[in-house]
Order: sequence, then C-alpha cells, then structure tokens
Amino acid sequence: VIVQRSLSAKTLLHAKGGSLFAAYLKVLPVFIMVIPGMISRVLFTDEVACADADTCRRICGNQVGCSDIAYPKLVMELLPRGLRGLMMSVMIAALMSSLTSIFNSASTLFTMDIWHHLRPHCAEWELMIVGRVFVLVLVMFSVLWIPLVQMSQGGQLFQYIQSISSYLQPPVAVVFMAGCFWRRANEMGAFWGLFTGILVGCIRMALDFIYPEPLCGQPDSRPLVTKYVHYLYFSIILSVFTLIVVVITSLSTKPPDPERISRLTWFTRFETNNYVAGQPEEAGPKMDSTIRQSEGDELHRKDITSNITLSADQPEDGEVLIEEISNRSNASPPVAESVKKRSKLVSILLWFCGMEKKEDTETASTGKVLDNTHLLREEGHMHNFVNANLIVCLSAAVFLYAYFF
Repeated sequence: VIVQRSLSAKTLLHAKGGSLFAAYLKVLPVFIMVIPGMISRVLFTDEVACADADTCRRICGNQVGCSDIAYPKLVMELLPRGLRGLMMSVMIAALMSSLTSIFNSASTLFTMDIWHHLRPHCAEWELMIVGRVFVLVLVMFSVLWIPLVQMSQGGQLFQYIQSISSYLQPPVAVVFMAGCFWRRANEMGAFWGLFTGILVGCIRMALDFIYPEPLCGQPDSRPLVTKYVHYLYFSIILSVFTLIVVVITSLSTKPPDPERISRLTWFTRFETNNYVAGQPEEAGPKMDSTIRQSEGDELHRKDITSNITLSADQPEDGEVLIEEISNRSNASPPVAESVKKRSKLVSILLWFCGMEKKEDTETASTGKVLDNTHLLREEGHMHNFVNANLIVCLSAAVFLYAYFF
C-alpha cells in the first residue's frame, strides 16, 4: 500500500516526504499500544496478567494469556459511558479503514495483473465487477481464516500479525529493493526469488499452525526450526535466502534490456534516452507520422478519384448514396437507443455501482515524448529538510528499539 501511494506522488520530494511522515506515524504505536498495555497490566493484574492456564481460559477463553483484552479493558473500565461508545466507534472505523485499503490493493492486483492478463480485451465495467466479487471472496476467506488465527501463536493477535509479516514480507521487500538498486536484476530473478521465498515462508507458517507452542511445563516436541529459531530471526534468514536466489538466477540468465530499465532504477532515474523496440523513441513517432501521412494522402487521392467517377458516370446513384449516408449520420446509433430504452431503475443502479457503459471515444495520440526527469530532481532547502528528517527518524527508531527491547 505504501509503495502504491508513493508511486502516485507528484514528485520524488513529495514521495519521500510522505514516506517519512508515515515513518513518524509508525513510532506512535510504541506509545499507543505498548504503554497502555503496561498500564492495563498494572491496573488489572488478575485479568490481564493471569497466572495459570485455567484462570486465563476462564477470563478470556485463551489458556496462553489474556493480553489481547488489555486495551478493551481500559476502555470499558476507565472511560465514562458516553466516551465508551465513541472510542469503540473510533476503533471500528480504524479497523474498517485498514481492511478497506488492504482489500482495495488486493483487488487491484488481481484484476490488473491476473484477470486483465487472462482477458486483455475486457471492458472497464467487467474489471470493476470482477474486482468487487474478488473483495467478497476475500471477506469470506478472512472469516474462515479466524480459527487459524486463534491456533497460531497461542491466539495472541499482535504476535500473529508480526509472525505472518516475518514469513511473507521479506521476499517482497528484497525483490523490490533489488529491482530498485541493482541493474542486473531481471524478471527471472524476481520471479524465482519471490516464488522460493514465499514458499519457504509458507512452509514455516504451516509448521507454526501444525506444531503450536506448548504451555509451560509441557514437553516441546516441535521441529528445530520452530523450536529454536524465532520468527524475527527467521525473517532475516529468509531475506538473505531470497537475495541469494535473486542474485544467482539473475546472473545465470539474460540481463534486462537497457530500454526496460531506463528511468526505473536508482542509477538510471535521470536518463533522458527513451527507447521503443531498441531504438530511441523520437524515431518512433516520426516514422509513424510519416506512414500515417502517406496513408492519408493515398486515401485522399482514392476518395477524389471515386467522387469524380461517381459524379461523371452515375450522378443519380451518387445523389442517392449521399442522401443515404446523410440519413445514417443523422440517425442515432443503436447503443444510444439501447441506453434510452433502458429503465431508470437499471440506469440508477448501474450509476450507483459505477458500471454504466460509456461510448467509446477515440483519443488522438500526439506522438510526443514527455520528459519528466525534472520531477526526480530535488532542489532547494526542502531537499535538505527531508534528508535531515530521515536521519532524525532513523535515530529515534534505533533509540526506542534499544531502550524498550
């Protein structure tokens, strides 16, 4: 989601500033989540910090621990009646916002990368319907996944989120960073790096589901990789493994063409050479315009010749033909008639769902190559301000990590 938002930025400076602002917001969970949990543990020791498995099962239904009820316990016990509903509304709204962004990103990936590849000539309204149906499938799959969440990491939601992120995010991050900062990385390296990395991460995730962590006093019969390797350490191992696969596969296969990485990596971001089929793009529009001009001249000569022949040999038929063409041009197209005949209820429903069919319009291509390299240049005091904030943010993150952990 963050990468999509960064790619939609106006300039590189805006993208860096937005990412830094998100990084500052990531520091807030230390104070929003950790400190309230510590307060709740002190105030409600018997409930949040239950001592044995039977007590925890009686309080919250989880024999591992009741840390998940720490924040709701604070809200329900300390806030007055009016603010309880307000706080619950805020929590539900935040949850819905997070789910909406995740479902929207997943739907976009499915419709544009998979469905559009299977049906390249599908209409826009079809993509919209497929995307919304895919969101419904994701919602049903998420509901069915809840029992697995309760089984993993003893049912503790925060640890489950961190473990799943450690198993699935490192391959994506490594491939993305390799594509940005290494020119030699190619499509095969990215594919096999993602495939093997996610496969290994899914195997480790499946082992966590099959062999849950035992309770205190019980023998630990889990495999060695789950018994002695924490999921955070496993994320480091998985990142190194994915990087090795990407490097070996990229070096063993054909390097990417220069036109395919032009202005797409860190070291080629300022290139001004635009390629089309291995040649500078300036040659493409000129050649196309020359061909179109010659074809247009040929068609124009044919039209003049046919009109002269028609007017000389068959004037009456020509008049009939001209009259027929004018009648056809004045007549409304069948698509418009079908739209007019469509009921108001159906039109309103299609408009509400965003699936109304619009008439196809031809857009003329100017054939000009736009040079947007100026959007990548950072000038002025804002460049130094953003870089200084990057150093401050990294220093704060290192300090908080070393102080609390």
